[in-house]
Amino acid sequence: MADERGPAGPELSMAAELDGAAGALLSVWEAAREGTTSRLSAAQLRAVMVVERHDGINLRRLATLLDMLLSSASRLCDRLVAAGMLEREPGRVDRREISLHLTPEARGLLAELRRDRRRRLADVLARMSDEDRQALLRGVREFDRVARDLEESAPPVVPWQGSGVPPHDDAIGDPSAARSA
Repeated sequence: MADERGPAGPELSMAAELDGAAGALLSVWEAAREGTTSRLSAAQLRAVMVVERHDGINLRRLATLLDMLLSSASRLCDRLVAAGMLEREPGRVDRREISLHLTPEARGLLAELRRDRRRRLADVLARMSDEDRQALLRGVREFDRVARDLEESAPPVVPWQGSGVPPHDDAIGDPSAARSA
């Protein structure tokens, strides 16, 4: 059972196996992204997906969710507006606060991405037994539920604002870059 320090024993072993298996899922995911959204970087795609999930989000909240500096998120949004993916709208309560919304072009791009991803996932699932597919679906649904609960209850993330290397081991690289979607 997990304690204040985190999971131990079988959970840690299972996490290592899941981490390994996730590589195959991410390969399928990335192949679909490259085929569908080649004109958007991974950071731009992730920003578009966050705006889709939180329509009307402000720039500060977007930066927090992307784990980016506010200035980096602002430049990212500038590029997405120029690409026709985002629209800025003055806030309803405070007109100085800008809310972000997807354009119809961005919604179409996300729909195309999801169709391609689902086709690729279906190709893999078709080679699995029905029993294994059902077990995978049950597990992924529960994983999603718990991960969303943890996300909602987590304290806000403060992006790294120092210079040099962040005070943690970041295998992704640039701490101001958004994680892949």
